[in-house]
Amino acid sequence: MLLSGCLGICKDELQTAIELSLQESHNAQEEEREFHRALEASAEENAARMKRKRCEAQSEMCSPADWTRQDDWPVGIRNVGNTCWFSAVIQSLFHLPVFRRLVLNYQLSERILEKCKSHSRNIAFMQELRCLFALMVGSTRRFVDPSAAVELLREAFRTSEAQQDVSEFSHKLLDWLEDAFQLAANKQQNPMVQLFYGTFVTERRHEGNTLCNIEQFGQYPLQVNGFNNLDECLEGAMVEKEIESLHSDHIVTSGRERWFKKLPPVLTFELSRFEFNTQLGRPEKIHKKLEFPQIIYMDRYLHKNIEQTHERRGEVKKMKEQLAVLQQKLECYKNYGSGPTKYPLADMLQFVLEFATTKPTSVSPAEDLRPAASSPTPASHPLNTDSSEGLVSSVSSCQRTPIYKPFTQCRHPVDCPPHPAPHSITEEELHFVKTCLQRWRTEVENDINELKASIDRLTQMLEGMYSHNSLCQVPYRLHAVLVHEGQASAGHYWAYIYDHANKRWMKYNDISITESSWEELERDSFGGMTNASAYCLMYIDDRLPHLITEDTDNETGQVLHGLDSLPPILRRYVQEDNRWFQQELSEWEEQFCQTATPQGESTASAEPTNPGPDSEQPTPVEPAPQLGPSTEELDDRAFHEEYSRLYELSQEETTPQEDARLQHALVYFFQNKAPKRIIERTLLEQFTDRNLSFDESLALNHGVCNVLPTSKLMTVLSALSQQWHDDYRLFRTVFVYLLTGLEHYQNGKMREALIYLTHAYESNATLLGNGEKRGVDQSLIAVYRRKCLTALNESASRLFSSGEESKVEEGVTIMNEAVIPCLHLMSHDLSLSQEDREAMESIRSHWCCCLGQDMDDSLQVKLGEFLPRVLDGSAEAVVLKDPPKVHDNQAHDLCSRLAAVMESIHNTTIVIVK
Repeated sequence: MLLSGCLGICKDELQTAIELSLQESHNAQEEEREFHRALEASAEENAARMKRKRCEAQSEMCSPADWTRQDDWPVGIRNVGNTCWFSAVIQSLFHLPVFRRLVLNYQLSERILEKCKSHSRNIAFMQELRCLFALMVGSTRRFVDPSAAVELLREAFRTSEAQQDVSEFSHKLLDWLEDAFQLAANKQQNPMVQLFYGTFVTERRHEGNTLCNIEQFGQYPLQVNGFNNLDECLEGAMVEKEIESLHSDHIVTSGRERWFKKLPPVLTFELSRFEFNTQLGRPEKIHKKLEFPQIIYMDRYLHKNIEQTHERRGEVKKMKEQLAVLQQKLECYKNYGSGPTKYPLADMLQFVLEFATTKPTSVSPAEDLRPAASSPTPASHPLNTDSSEGLVSSVSSCQRTPIYKPFTQCRHPVDCPPHPAPHSITEEELHFVKTCLQRWRTEVENDINELKASIDRLTQMLEGMYSHNSLCQVPYRLHAVLVHEGQASAGHYWAYIYDHANKRWMKYNDISITESSWEELERDSFGGMTNASAYCLMYIDDRLPHLITEDTDNETGQVLHGLDSLPPILRRYVQEDNRWFQQELSEWEEQFCQTATPQGESTASAEPTNPGPDSEQPTPVEPAPQLGPSTEELDDRAFHEEYSRLYELSQEETTPQEDARLQHALVYFFQNKAPKRIIERTLLEQFTDRNLSFDESLALNHGVCNVLPTSKLMTVLSALSQQWHDDYRLFRTVFVYLLTGLEHYQNGKMREALIYLTHAYESNATLLGNGEKRGVDQSLIAVYRRKCLTALNESASRLFSSGEESKVEEGVTIMNEAVIPCLHLMSHDLSLSQEDREAMESIRSHWCCCLGQDMDDSLQVKLGEFLPRVLDGSAEAVVLKDPPKVHDNQAHDLCSRLAAVMESIHNTTIVIVK
């Protein structure tokens, strides 16, 4: 009986458990269905939004073919109105696999959702971020729209915060993520805190006691002003200066130090590049150069290494003091003198030696009217026969060829008057002076060499002070650099992110994603040269491989890619969005075909209508009058023959003088892998408009030129093909600019040549940004641009140094209209060659040398007007003069002219082609 009762109770409990389990399963399924419906609605809304705004996208891409993702290339994020900062931050986080997994696998149970209605905005943002990440993983789109997630962030600032600052946006983003993960973490530790947050210890010494305080940090702020590299910034942030106590009878010093207690796996440094100018009442950006490494060792900043770091800091302090003393001594040798103007001591001794050994003269300088060329040659000097002392010949040599100082002397030494000389000097006096001066100069040179060697040795010791193996155990690798370009009030943001799988740097600039390099990153991120610089650095612990490890299959262990790495519900969401995108492509293709099809084509091929039951025979419908032949009526054989001919021509290897791309637009399209429909459409269009084909004989042979009216032709031209034709026209323009510039260079017209070549270089750079075969050889343009720039600068310098008013004005005009605008454009070119950089530095150094020249006040004023613009490319906007319009000749003429001008340049004889 008791057993039966127990079995009955157990049976009831089991039944209850089963019902509860079924209920929970039903709730879970209902929750998944509800979320799936929400995702489908979101996908539909997202597709509609992308369709509405597709022609508003960056670069004005109006063809869905340009929106399609290529293979596994990363997906961009569309700028929906000053949201480049959001793209930079999100891309940096998305391409950190450990964070991406956290977001994609984020989920909340129904019970938690019911309890957390007050956090609905944060949860909604998290769901939008999940969808955004899922699309970035598996979308077939080239870029995705973040409007929903961004709008939630913006809404928060509209309702509760007044200041809309990029830094505040970033902190708000991370705060929401932390809050959302805290809801899902239950009693476990928040994964966001584990990933991004660390702790540091603040130690303060006061009256012999050490006070400690432990604080948590996320993004660690660092000052830029006063520091040259990231280590110096960290040292400055870790150690504060001692402060004198004001609340005691005797002076008490108090120092404060910070030490990292626990470093997060993802260590983010926020570089403070903005400061408030109290005089102007506005924020300003700090453009100072700040270097940072790809790998930084954090051992010296850890609290556990406090004793070792203190010891080395003491040694560093002593060495820096020694280095300062040595540099001060060296400076005394380099800048010697008691007056305002100082000179190198070794040079001064050499100059006095030259004066003493110059042939004595009894004639006063005012009476000596002999030209410099008639002065006696040093070869007849009686002192030159003394060969017993090694430095005598050296002195005589100095007399024969005076030392030319480029930084203190502008004209050639030949134009200088004869050197001053003593009126009289005995051999005994000369011997005594030479002996002393030579000995002193040797001593000075030896002292300088010893000082330089000691400085180099101390510098190397300082650089290796923290390179000991014991202080290189905690490496952090640079993962992302967030860059700001512009001023404090406005600007643009993008990110450089390291592709750990392929070991390369990538540049993420809204929808544009390109492969980059460390050299380009340095130019854009270090600052100091342009108004672009890093404002945030993201490092990751190099000892934790799981941070960058991609998802793998639990059973096979293989790496999961694309849709396979997504949870099932997000996979269906992306598949649905991809289906919408394919439908959009199909609709666009259909619309394109309808637009491109002549009106008479559909009516001509239409089936006859039903004549009715009373008619014995069907009555054919009379075709509408055609404005021109349909596509089917064109000569198919001629079409395919021409298609094959142009394709084969595009595969041939040719020289720049026989560039096949000049022969026909389709050769250009073939070599640049244009879409097939663009090539076919262009080939059809060549029978209707000779302006689209530069091979006019072909269209004439077919005898079908100008058959379609202009209105019909304009209908055929679509926005898709228009971009390709615009690129081709720009390519030919670049070629003509290059050719015209070379012809001017050949004839010695450097100003005209420089303007054409500079415009050719800038336009060609735009083309090459879309593909290697889009433009001409950039190095060819750069070589002759550099030659023209150097020659023009030398010409302007000669005119300026002449002192004649008309020539000076001409020299200044050359600088203002040609040299300076070209320098400004070159200074903003990230891909500038080393030869071009050296040419720029040579030009700038030359004009800096003029500051030390003796010149009229009027020349000093003119030099002061244009010299700042020579030195600083960002000082003001300088516009290069537009070149005169040139005629776009036939391809054969262009190639012949190029061959002729290149032969003339290399053979130094002018060849004219009529």
